[in-house]
Amino acid sequence: MLIRTLDLLRCPFCGTRLSVLENAALDRGPDRIESAVLGCECCAFPLIAGIPVLIADDATRDAMHALEAGRRDDALHKLLGLDETRGNVFRRLTSGDREPTYRELLDVLCPDAEADYMLHRFSDPTALLVEALLDGLGTAGTPGAARTPPAATASPALAGAGTSLPPKSVARPPARGRSAVSSGLALDLCGGCGHLTRVLLRQPACAGAVLADLHFWKLWLAARFLAPESDPVCCDANNPLPFTDGLFSTVLLSDAFPYIWHKRLLAGEMQRVATGDGVIAMPHLHSAHGENYSAGDTLSPAAYANLFATLKPRLFDDRNLLNRVLDDRVLDLANHTLPAACGDTPSITLVASRDGALYRHYPVADPLDVTGVLVVNPLYRVDYADGVSRLTLTFPTAEYEDEFAPVKRYLPASVTVGADLRNAITRASAGPEYAELRRRRILIDAPPRYC
Repeated sequence: MLIRTLDLLRCPFCGTRLSVLENAALDRGPDRIESAVLGCECCAFPLIAGIPVLIADDATRDAMHALEAGRRDDALHKLLGLDETRGNVFRRLTSGDREPTYRELLDVLCPDAEADYMLHRFSDPTALLVEALLDGLGTAGTPGAARTPPAATASPALAGAGTSLPPKSVARPPARGRSAVSSGLALDLCGGCGHLTRVLLRQPACAGAVLADLHFWKLWLAARFLAPESDPVCCDANNPLPFTDGLFSTVLLSDAFPYIWHKRLLAGEMQRVATGDGVIAMPHLHSAHGENYSAGDTLSPAAYANLFATLKPRLFDDRNLLNRVLDDRVLDLANHTLPAACGDTPSITLVASRDGALYRHYPVADPLDVTGVLVVNPLYRVDYADGVSRLTLTFPTAEYEDEFAPVKRYLPASVTVGADLRNAITRASAGPEYAELRRRRILIDAPPRYC
């Protein structure tokens, strides 16, 4: 953790500042703290692997005591939730000569179905829509950002693959002027392993991002792979948020609010930590009037909106948003849906801001840039022979295929590419189909050692 991050933090229980205790647990460099015990006027919290853990429970307390006793590996394993068997595998992976991949560590740290979600997050329909939302809001105020995208064209190499190709869009314009999203610090709340934090950090005006989640193992993976430039904070969103007032110009809470019990508290906290002219974005809110996998404790669209009434939030039917993104390459924030008109839609997106100018159309840019490395989407099996890679869409489970069936709108069942896609891939080696392979998420921009 950067030492200056301490200025952003407050105890979630008493609200006082946190300070570093000078004891055997402290490992501090010129500008970072790797391990420490943090104290306020009511509690003590461990900081392990650069991640402050602002939670009061037995596991956190045991980890802090192990840290103070000099057993740093033991403290880490306690917070990662490793039993003896998985702990041995984890030690073998992290102590060898070869750096483990995100996928390998994910299999150890998450031995249940959530691992499939966390591995394939880059191309699932919800993440695709949130990426378009953040990119759109991130260019609000940019001259020319509301241009109409050009008409669709299709590459003959992928024609007949079983799905229609979304239209091409303009390349992302350079940022000029004020950006509605990420004009300062951003908060990715309940942000998991950092897939969307990565999107926030690439916004031109982003001054930094805090990634907050209840699960330490997700933050540990985020810091190691997906969002190493973020500030991870382990906290419970059912409690007051451990941040100062008016800190974040963007507060993102995607696909998690229905699982929070203290919704009224959290809604108030999100508004407290947001700047006065900031944006609160809540994609994929499960509606009580629709059907959802793992629905959580859902509310009606009207109830969600009422929690943010002072900001006059607008609701958007996720089905309509996704259709416009895929079919027209447009993010449509100009046409919101009244709560009573949401009907039985499974999920909605809530956007709340005092800046009414951001509610308009945004072109969806082609994802052509590479910030990490190009890899084949892990949903594909790759077979190579005679200079040709044959990709076959292969879902991890029948349940995943059913829940995320909309991926079939842009991921074809099979693809043939005249290149070797088994190892390092470049834009040049992918050939003339590069733009289409990226747009359809057949090739993804992943962090190094992702899979």
